[in-house]
This record gives sequence, C-alpha cells and structure tokens, in this order.
Amino acid sequence: MTSFIQTLGAAWQRTGSLLCVGLDPEPTKFPAALNGRSDAIFEFCRDIVDATAPYACSFKPQIAYFAAHRGEDQLEALIAHIHEKHPGLPVILDAKRGDIGSTAEQYAREAFERFKADAVTVNPYMGFDSIEPWLEHKGKGVIVLCRTSNPGGSDLQFLDTAGRPLYQVVADLAANKWNASGELGLVVGATFPKEIETVRGIVGDMPLLIPGIGAQGGDVEATVKAGRTANGTGMLINSSRAIIYASKGEDFAQAAATAAQKTRDGINTYR
Repeated sequence: MTSFIQTLGAAWQRTGSLLCVGLDPEPTKFPAALNGRSDAIFEFCRDIVDATAPYACSFKPQIAYFAAHRGEDQLEALIAHIHEKHPGLPVILDAKRGDIGSTAEQYAREAFERFKADAVTVNPYMGFDSIEPWLEHKGKGVIVLCRTSNPGGSDLQFLDTAGRPLYQVVADLAANKWNASGELGLVVGATFPKEIETVRGIVGDMPLLIPGIGAQGGDVEATVKAGRTANGTGMLINSSRAIIYASKGEDFAQAAATAAQKTRDGINTYR
C-alpha cells in the first residue's frame, strides 16, 4: 500500500504543482442547469475535479458542505471518482475533527473506511489521545490544525505557553512526539507567512496544508517563500472559492480550470 506521504510526494513531482483545490459546494451558487438535481453536488464537484485535475496536486472536500445538504453519499461517490479517474492525486477530507479517543475512533472510520479519504484534518486541542486513533489507520494522513487562517485563531493559538505561542508548541509536538506513523502534516494559514516560516523551521520537511490564498487574500509570494522545502515542495496551497466559483454560468468548469492553471502558475513563479 502506498502511504499518503508517498502519494503526495509523487504527486508533487509528477504534476509540478503545489495547488490543492478545495471543494466547498454550495448549491445556491451552481449554474442553473443543475437546479433541482438530486445529484447536483456530485455533478458540480465532478466537473470541477475533472477540469482542474491537470493543475492540482490534491483535492480537499469540506465535509460540512456535503453533510448540510444530506450529500454524504455524493461525497462518497466523488472521492471514488477522484481515485478512479485521477489516481495519484490524494484526497484530504477537511473535517477538523477533535474528540476523545473512543469517539475519534468512529470519526476515523468515517473518514478512512466510509469515505476512503487519503488524509483528514484534525483538531489537536484535546491532546494526543484524540489524535492517536487516527494514526492507527496505516498509510493514512493526519493533518493537524496549527496556525489557522482565520483572524480569531489568534485567540488561542497565540497564547503564551512557557515562553512560546501555543501554535509553536503544537508544531513541536506534531513533529517530534506525535508523528509515530510518519504521516502527519500541519495546517498553517497563508494569511500568516511569518508563522509559516516559523513552523517550517520547527517541523523540517513535514507537509503543510496552507489555506488562505484566493478569496481570503493570502499573499502567494510570501507563502511560497516561507513554506517551501529545499526541493521546492512541502506545501499543499489550497484555493477553494476563487477556483470553483470562477463562473456561475454554464462555463463553470472551464472557468475553474483557467483559474486553477493561473493559480498553479502563480505559485510556481516563486518556487
């Protein structure tokens, strides 16, 4: 079995891309032709995936956008489609789960056995016993929230902890104590490039999932220069709304492809 880290490394090299396309489907923003379709979420996301796959190293469906519309079955079908039609592009389920061990076991089964995601985002603030059940799924990636892109993240993540802000403690724990599987990564927002650089210095070549460019306004040049590894990889730079809603017309898939290509090329300018 090829692990998440191996698959991701191969995708970086094969595609020449650091772009992760986020899939946050909101039916009110779909083109009119999908109105009233019971499978509209799948159809929309499938077309986005097929159009943007040539420019991406990974995809990141956000589970809440599916569950809120009773679309979990469409999420299952979408991830199966990505694996079948675009093998080698890992799927990161953006779930941000964080709960006690016995509950985390069930969330891990949901992510990895039901949805068959290659990796999942988790919240570390209940400690290692809430992370450990995820690590028991061999070869699966676990991406820990560290320095998130939202302004309110500083309420907790910048709390002083023995002379260091809490996000740095999380990075240190993830890199040096929790990563027994070798499959951990961290979420660090593009809206905080100085913190990206700090985290990179703590964790070495550990993958960083970096949201916040595009609609959230993160600076691409600063992000790439702060987060790249020595070989110019190490990052999954996510863009969601700026790509998938590049057009609300019938040309939505082609518009998404154009936006994805432009974003990938912009990222590569600074690698």
